[in-house]
Amino acid sequence: MALQAVWFKRDLRTFDHEALCRACESGPTVCFYVIEPDYWRLDNTSNRQWHFVRESLLDLSDQLKVLGATLVVHQGRVIDFLETLYQERGQFTLHSHIETGIDWTYQRDKKVAEWCQAHQLDWHEYSQNGVCRPVSARGTTFMEHWISWVAKPLLQIPEQAQFVSLKNGLEPANWPIDVCIDDHPCHGRQQGGRSKGLEVFHDFLTGRGEAYSGSISSPITAESACSRLSPYLTYGCLSLKEVAQRTAERGEWAPNRQWAKSLAAFSRRLWWHCHWIQTFETRCSIETLPMMSKMAQLERPFDQAKFEAWRTGNTGWPLVDACMRFLHHNGWLNFRMRAMLVSAATFSLSLPWKPVANDLAKLFVDFEPGIHYSQIQMQSGMMGNTVLRIYNPVSQAMDLDADGHFVKQWVPELRQVSQTWIYEPWKMTPNLRSLAGWTETDFYPQPLVDFKWVHKQAKAAVTQIRTGGKPKAPKIKEQDGAVKLKQVKAVKKKVDSDPSQMALF
Repeated sequence: MALQAVWFKRDLRTFDHEALCRACESGPTVCFYVIEPDYWRLDNTSNRQWHFVRESLLDLSDQLKVLGATLVVHQGRVIDFLETLYQERGQFTLHSHIETGIDWTYQRDKKVAEWCQAHQLDWHEYSQNGVCRPVSARGTTFMEHWISWVAKPLLQIPEQAQFVSLKNGLEPANWPIDVCIDDHPCHGRQQGGRSKGLEVFHDFLTGRGEAYSGSISSPITAESACSRLSPYLTYGCLSLKEVAQRTAERGEWAPNRQWAKSLAAFSRRLWWHCHWIQTFETRCSIETLPMMSKMAQLERPFDQAKFEAWRTGNTGWPLVDACMRFLHHNGWLNFRMRAMLVSAATFSLSLPWKPVANDLAKLFVDFEPGIHYSQIQMQSGMMGNTVLRIYNPVSQAMDLDADGHFVKQWVPELRQVSQTWIYEPWKMTPNLRSLAGWTETDFYPQPLVDFKWVHKQAKAAVTQIRTGGKPKAPKIKEQDGAVKLKQVKAVKKKVDSDPSQMALF
């Protein structure tokens, strides 16, 4: 029987893995993963993501050993590995899941397809997350397609599976520890691997999930109330089908109304998760272009000082800065606060959306391109949604961190500030600043812009574009005493680390 080759990509598991199952049904199978250095040098990938992937690969290797298989890991280009395999083994059939990723991975896959065609090899790709390629093959609405897809039986490896090992793979001890350099350490990130993902899922379905409905907006409650499955779904440690099916099973035996409400809300989020990935599949240009083309007229010139203040958590808005520093440490942030960070950057600070999108992508361990770029576009006003999602950082703090506990945990400069001033510390008198422990070189910065004024200008600019005509770029008023870039660097960087702080859904 002809050799079958399974290319693991963002599907790092053996359970309910259609590519692996179909390969094993067809003949002796070799399993491989390629560490691609060029991918890890991109503007939207990071070392924290690789660390999660590396742990997931170690776990995948253990899963395959149980089946009698070996994971062959190669570092370099995928085509180079395929060429070596072809030279050593001759004809084979390639199996993998469809990857709805960034343009770089799409262009790589096109090259792989061309290589397979040139060598007269078959490449079978299988749907993941219910995404259909091409969309014309769906023949129904995405909702109907997804409901049908998610109800399909979960797949297991056939007992008669035969595996082939290769001698030219990297041993785990030789897998790179680091593939690039991150600006911020990520000590609180979740650990990768299917075994860890199953633990998190079990904990959600049997305990934490009850609070899901009504508790996922505040950064205080979201850390435990959210499912925390997003990185395990992003890298395929868990199958979305198994998560959806087991959530539905749990919902049938919900012990009370709150449990039923929470599980129903989570199930809807799973659908939306796949919906946005399908949207990106059909509108992949939104990685670099506005979904609403006329919004390219919106002039948001890049300002290095504002960008540095935002990305380092020194905007002068306490909740914005606390969320950014939390994200640095954990590699995760709940959806509402992600939206607020985008709003603060693009509407409040008038920064262009693309550098904002790339910087956040590197910080998110669970970076899922289909969801990330769709939501960046929506939250920055690049879509045609009628309601502009502009978040007031002061009112958000009052609503979601009423006692200021979250802010004080992640912005130590504000720990001595009373609750009276914790939301608007820039209004404190010099005496109060002194009592807070601030000095001329060690202080918490004032906001870079006047929030009310700049939001009024932003709304007017967007409205003018949508109704016709090109507006002039608003000139942002600088507040008295506004922080300068050199002052940003002077702010204390120390944030108390709590090992129990893990960093969606």
